[in-house]
Amino acid sequence: MKIAREIALKIKNAEDIVVISHIDADGITAGSIAARSLERLGKNFRIEFVKQLDARIIGNLKDENPQLVWFTDLGSGMLHEMYGLNAVITDHHVPSASQVVLPREKRKNLSTFFDALNKTEILQLNPHLFNKDGAVDISGSGTTYLVARELDRRNVDLSALAIVGAIGDMQDTEYLKLVGTNRILLREAKENGYIDYFMDARFFGRETRPVYKMLQYSTDPILPTITGDEKAAMRFLRELGIPLKRESWRRWIDLTIEERKLILSELVKLILRMGYGHELASRLIGEVYILSHEERGTPLRDAKEFATLLNACGRYRQAFIGYQVCLGDRDEYYKRALSMLSRHRRNLVEGINFVKEIGLIKREYLQYFHAGSNINENIVGIVASMILSEEGKEQLPIIAFANSEDGNIKVSVRSPRVLVNQGVDFSIIMKEASAMVGGYGGGHNIAAGASIPPGKEEEFIDIVEKMLQKQLEGANSRIS
Repeated sequence: MKIAREIALKIKNAEDIVVISHIDADGITAGSIAARSLERLGKNFRIEFVKQLDARIIGNLKDENPQLVWFTDLGSGMLHEMYGLNAVITDHHVPSASQVVLPREKRKNLSTFFDALNKTEILQLNPHLFNKDGAVDISGSGTTYLVARELDRRNVDLSALAIVGAIGDMQDTEYLKLVGTNRILLREAKENGYIDYFMDARFFGRETRPVYKMLQYSTDPILPTITGDEKAAMRFLRELGIPLKRESWRRWIDLTIEERKLILSELVKLILRMGYGHELASRLIGEVYILSHEERGTPLRDAKEFATLLNACGRYRQAFIGYQVCLGDRDEYYKRALSMLSRHRRNLVEGINFVKEIGLIKREYLQYFHAGSNINENIVGIVASMILSEEGKEQLPIIAFANSEDGNIKVSVRSPRVLVNQGVDFSIIMKEASAMVGGYGGGHNIAAGASIPPGKEEEFIDIVEKMLQKQLEGANSRIS
């Protein structure tokens, strides 16, 4: 790919490099891929993980004035702020509508104008620039890997991290497998012995959780009468004659093929009997991704569990711990990551219970809750996703509010896929609605977020609902 080679060349020509990446699983893996590839080149670099890329951070980088800044899993949406910064971007989020804008004083004459343009050329590799959907085609870690591969062919061993990042970004959820450019990376990882993939149950915790716990916490798909009920999950397995325990609690990977088939068959019958339909039942099975060199039965073996481990680190401002795990630590930092994961799971359960206690406020086109300071702003979006999944047939998107450390209000929205299929795009809604109340936002069509001033929540909800209604009416008119 030409642009990947051009970015690689620009990186090779710089000695002092700063890597800026996002704090989620995709960002941590992207940053790790960049760091390892720079290390192999012998470059002088530092890496920083940020929750949000804003004008202040970019301003600080301009003051520091490194030879090159490499933005991974972010940057495309802030291109308009980067005048004067020598940078490359490997991202997958919706790019800024405007390109690099020169200040008025820099346009005094044509020679100054074109000289400034040449000095501020920012190369970016982003699927949206090739008319591909950044929510499913490739993630930030994937675009970063494409550049790393151009830097040094040895970096093919980083392909597994690119897959973990894509899974962490939920790029497999729409089609129940990775598609598009992700598919190319996946085949490369498999051919080189780093990843294996096959069709199986899509449950989270296949490698590490007792089977009954895996069923109890299933949210994609929802298991009617079982999800959220430990006793019901255990009873379901006992009635099928499947032992829960031998020497220890049995995990999905410990079951025989016949036992797995029996469980899946009965779950399909249950979902259909409860009236949830074939679409929900079909989400039981999909591709799963196994990291071949990781120890069986650990959270690092399954890409989905690996990604969750990284997310647990990033959500609590400990992205550096996950970064060290990605780079190979299986001792001190790995233990700390496991501790973060346990904390993360406890907080999610508490968050879900809190929302159930206060209840969702439902309107015609959406539903929402305000967690205040009761749910960490960094996990409120995950809580919204889990609540949405538990609702099963409910097709209203959920907007979640939480108090942010910076004094603003964090907004996370999660949409049912059926609305996205109808043409709803929450990346646009969040960006435009937040700007109308003095904030900022963006993301993907199915999952997006924003930051808005306190006291603007009701106004924001009104704007979002009107925009959502307009998108839906536009989609319906096109269909008719």
